[in-house]
Amino acid sequence: MTRVSDLELPEILPILPNPDEVVYPYSIVPMTVTKLETAELVDDAVRRDKLIGVVSLKNRMDSPSRPDNLFRTGTITGIDRLYRFPGNIIRLHLRGLVRFRILEFIDTDKPYIMARVEKLESVLPKDDVELDAWQNTVGIQLKQIFELTRSIPDDSLFMEISDDAEKLSFLAASRIEASIKEKQKILEVDNVLERLWLLSGILEKEIRILKLRNKIQGQVRMEIEKDQKEYILKEQMKAIQKELGGESENPEAEELRQRIEEKNLPEQVEKSAMEELDRLTRMHPGIPEVAVIRNYIEWILCLPWMESTKDRLDINRAEVVLEKDHYDLKDVKERVLEFLAVRKLNPSGKAPILCFVGPPGVGKTSMGRSIARAIGREFVRLSLGGVHDEAEIRGHRRTYIGAMPGKIIQGLKEAGSNNPVFMLDEVDKLGSDFRGDPTSALLEVLDPEQNFSFRDNYMNVPFDLSGVQFITTANRIDTIPSPLMDRMEIIRIPGYTSAEKLEIARRYLVKRQMDNAGLTGRILRFRRKGLSRIISDHTREAGVRELERTIGKICRKVAMKVARGSDDLVIITPSRLPEYLGPRKFTHERVSDKPRIGVSIGLAWTPAGGEILLIESTIMSGKGELILTGQLGQVMQESAKAALSWIRTHADEYGLETDFKEVDIHLHVPAGATPKDGPSAGVAILISLLSALTGKPVVPDIAITGEISLQGRVMPVGGIKEKILGALAAGITKVFIPQENSRSIEDIPEETRELMQFELIERAQDVVHSFIPGLKEVD
Repeated sequence: MTRVSDLELPEILPILPNPDEVVYPYSIVPMTVTKLETAELVDDAVRRDKLIGVVSLKNRMDSPSRPDNLFRTGTITGIDRLYRFPGNIIRLHLRGLVRFRILEFIDTDKPYIMARVEKLESVLPKDDVELDAWQNTVGIQLKQIFELTRSIPDDSLFMEISDDAEKLSFLAASRIEASIKEKQKILEVDNVLERLWLLSGILEKEIRILKLRNKIQGQVRMEIEKDQKEYILKEQMKAIQKELGGESENPEAEELRQRIEEKNLPEQVEKSAMEELDRLTRMHPGIPEVAVIRNYIEWILCLPWMESTKDRLDINRAEVVLEKDHYDLKDVKERVLEFLAVRKLNPSGKAPILCFVGPPGVGKTSMGRSIARAIGREFVRLSLGGVHDEAEIRGHRRTYIGAMPGKIIQGLKEAGSNNPVFMLDEVDKLGSDFRGDPTSALLEVLDPEQNFSFRDNYMNVPFDLSGVQFITTANRIDTIPSPLMDRMEIIRIPGYTSAEKLEIARRYLVKRQMDNAGLTGRILRFRRKGLSRIISDHTREAGVRELERTIGKICRKVAMKVARGSDDLVIITPSRLPEYLGPRKFTHERVSDKPRIGVSIGLAWTPAGGEILLIESTIMSGKGELILTGQLGQVMQESAKAALSWIRTHADEYGLETDFKEVDIHLHVPAGATPKDGPSAGVAILISLLSALTGKPVVPDIAITGEISLQGRVMPVGGIKEKILGALAAGITKVFIPQENSRSIEDIPEETRELMQFELIERAQDVVHSFIPGLKEVD
């Protein structure tokens, strides 16, 4: 037999593309030929020297007849066996002989590819010790693969290749699971030592994959065998119980019994669980009620009956946490610290039910989360908005299909402790219908005198809620039922002023939104004036949600520039805002510099903060009607009528000769698309009407707020802090307020008080001459 190394290679060789695998020297490859051009190639090779050059394809999806789709290195094979079958089908056994390289392709009239080739020789290293080490390593790895795949190799194979490193490298490469590119790379390596090193890495990876696959298959097989075993045992147990005339026992009962005994349960709860478990053991596992009882026992086992978290009653630490999380909100923080102080001195005292009332976005819910963090408790939130069904609070009875505990019990399960901070959001939006009144269920939950034995309809055993710190939130208190409000301590959180919004944006919102957008101070910075302009021109709200969304919009636009490759520093100033936010959305009323007849300035409080209110009046011939426009509410219309009645009562004292039956009085409040209501503009309306009737102008740079009575008494109003700040923003520095609102001045920030001049009034007669100069004073 001719040795491979002595094989004389013809200069020109027929090339057979192989789309399936890479053929190596010393390997035997079976192949089926069905194409006519390939059959002609085989016939020509048989007639010559029985040698064929086999080359792998770069892309199996591409045409195999294209030379540029063929690798340049392949293996010369000899035809060992040839079988012909009907239909021009040929079955070949090709033996790999030696590697070759294609030098160039030759154009012939043959339907197959011909190429000029050269033989490639393997290079052996000079260091035999290193070669032997790698040869042994690859041999061991190959045996591991045979063991993991449970394939039986030919023993003579290992004896034959044990002393031949080149033969071992090629035969091992022919048995690995790898991609065509990896196998082709091994074929192209001339150095035997480098080839063994590359091959060892691929074999090691394949060994790890085979071990993991065998492990997974073993686990799956064990699970199947376990399930089959349990099924057989259960069937045998049923048969035995049936033969003995006894009752079949639920196999899960013993496990549940052990868990109940290990769980620290109150006596009444444990008794109820054991009773249900006894019922379970007497039932056949196929009865539907078994699932109901098992689910009930699981609920008992997962609730925190006796588990609680230990309070951190460090008042100084709690104050630091609250100050870090929220700006201002002094009343809320002070009340929380008071609660901690009382709790520290009297741990067994009953916790008060706090109710945060304020407009959306002022931090009511986040304050609850901060309280939980400050005292080291778990935090649970439940939204009550739109809840109509009492069962959502108290749970469904187990007689109903799909019954489950109420939201209170579910929240305690989520918290994992029986003393979390439990926030009930939107308590002012509860409803009631034919399904029940959820308010009545909350009466027990939020009453410290009753909630120590709260009984959920599903659980039907008492749960102690006395350790839970309940906090409720609402936007308004007039829709909260009186019995429910009587159980809560109301803490009002007013809307933020522009100065407070600026500080919140600087301390919290900007950093949070920049972090969300992946930006740093090297990319984006906000100037104070830029933030102030965002607050005044692009947002109008009591809270800061829209402000945070607007800041986030700017951050996203800057992030888009950075993603496109820009690294310029962006500084947000008032002049840059139109680029990112477009034109201003809101404008504020500004006072006039000139006195005008029939125009006075009142103060109003809106959910977006305080503003000045321009009130205009004019007199015209008519039938004695009072025309009110500007979308005024019922209360504000009544204030206008009361003001006019007071003026008519004192007409002689002010020298008015107007026949009110022959004139119409038109009172208008601009911004007619915005609804306005409330009694606090009563005195300002009186001044506007009196100015129009007397023809004397009103001083333009002072404002007033207060409710007017028919006796001319100026009564107190709300929102003084917000109104004063709104006046200052409009350029007004002198404000008249009711005498009974004098204490409200203390709530105004000190820096604002220093800029403002306050006048306290009790009667309309005392203030009219200050607004309408030249009008005589009336006692």
